[in-house]
Amino acid sequence: MKAFKYLSIALLAAAMTACKYDVKPESLYLSEQQVEQQVADGQIYHINDFLDKFMTEEGNYLSDTSLYRSRATNGDGIYLFSIDTLPSSGPGIYIRGRVSTDDFGGNFYKALVIQEIVDGKQQNLRLSIDMGSASGMFPRGQELLIRCNGLAIGRYSNQPQLCVPSYNNNTNSQNAEQKVGWTPGRIPSPICRKQFMHVGTPDESKLQYDKVTIAECIANYKDIVAARKVDGRLVVIENIWFNGKCYDNGELKDCVHYNPADNTGNPEVANSLADVFAPTTNNIGYPQTRCITDASGKCLSVSSSEYAKYAHYYIPYENVNGSIVYGTYKGSIRGVLGYYMDNAGKVPGQSNWAITICDLGDLDLKKGDGIKWVPEEWVK
Repeated sequence: MKAFKYLSIALLAAAMTACKYDVKPESLYLSEQQVEQQVADGQIYHINDFLDKFMTEEGNYLSDTSLYRSRATNGDGIYLFSIDTLPSSGPGIYIRGRVSTDDFGGNFYKALVIQEIVDGKQQNLRLSIDMGSASGMFPRGQELLIRCNGLAIGRYSNQPQLCVPSYNNNTNSQNAEQKVGWTPGRIPSPICRKQFMHVGTPDESKLQYDKVTIAECIANYKDIVAARKVDGRLVVIENIWFNGKCYDNGELKDCVHYNPADNTGNPEVANSLADVFAPTTNNIGYPQTRCITDASGKCLSVSSSEYAKYAHYYIPYENVNGSIVYGTYKGSIRGVLGYYMDNAGKVPGQSNWAITICDLGDLDLKKGDGIKWVPEEWVK
């Protein structure tokens, strides 16, 4: 499938041309000259400058009658959820970045991350969009020029994102009474198509991955505010392995391998601690974590959605004389580094940091004898 994912826009143009529409593929992509013409009414901001200028701590949506979730703050002045609306008129407000994710694996559902390189360093931002199969329109490696007027910049679980205001009563969620209120919502598809403009053609090779260690990822896990500008960073972590553990409500626990005799480790049972990437949550929808470690002994979560195509694939393990052994497959992982904290009443911890992969192709793991890990799907 990936061999064809960048062809969608060009094929669309070809189809329209065949139907007598006068559309040329190159007309779907802005040149640098056209970018200059487009932004003449305003300014392109670097992503971090955009956040500094337009994203405030409380946001402009907070009032006595317009409340965020009760879990947004513990009263210390820091808000995990916020919304700042951007003016719909006046000078144009633009940002520019290259799409660093895809949704083919189902782990970035209705979400994109864009990357901008400034002075050799990454700046990143999440985009919350109400568009299924978004990678058909915005493939990984595609540079976007985004007109932000009329949209909002906010934080969902401390993660900055371009969005629109959304009121959610979360009646089906865990602790639903704590999750009622205004939060960043998905930008409607027609607005995305109008205000997200393609610059040039997709080029994944221009994405930058920073090689880091697990220790470096979590070094500042208590600094909630500083974590916001690290969120969305593309990283590669080498010499890691899955240790058969996961975070359960912030507590590190052992995963459980499926036993058909007593049905333990069944990923179709909520809270089963099954040693697959993402057991069901019964559609509550919170991200699942399975941990990687390295020689330092520190752990980092690998975050997956229960709706990912690989959700019920086992984390890497080996059956040695009837015993389940983790850690025999070692290598590298690449993905999006994130800091997820949805409850201001909890003490920040190591479990707030996670790396999110697009699919299992972001793992490169081998045994000591060079045999590559082959993903195995759970079967009841």
